Amino acid sequence: MKIDHLAIWAKDLEEMKSFYEYYFNAKASDVYSNPVKNFQSYFLSFENGCRLEIMHNPNVPASNNSVTDQNIGLIHFAIAAGSKEKVDSLTKKLSDDGYSVIGHPRTTGDGYYESVILDPEHNRIEITI
Repeated sequence: MKIDHLAIWAKDLEEMKSFYEYYFNAKASDVYSNPVKNFQSYFLSFENGCRLEIMHNPNVPASNNSVTDQNIGLIHFAIAAGSKEKVDSLTKKLSDDGYSVIGHPRTTGDGYYESVILDPEHNRIEITI
């Protein structure tokens, strides 16, 4: 078995789609719209592996989770950049472009090289090798 996709509710669907396309080379599906449910979504595909579904419905309330505190439930997902140099350069580019870096590139105690950034709507993304 494998994880097919993860889903994120988004306030600004187009901004989120553009972010993942630009920084992570995601390829977006055509927008899916269901006017009866006031719902829209995109599936974002990466080079390989799991897809990311970004969804919008104006009636979904904002999250009460803090961007700095840990909470029970899904806390982050990781995107592999391919090398230590790519982790460093992508993290720097995101920082230079004004995105929050909440974990600068480092080797963790379990041997992973990673950084942690926040996407435009403050979802945590680990950028790994």
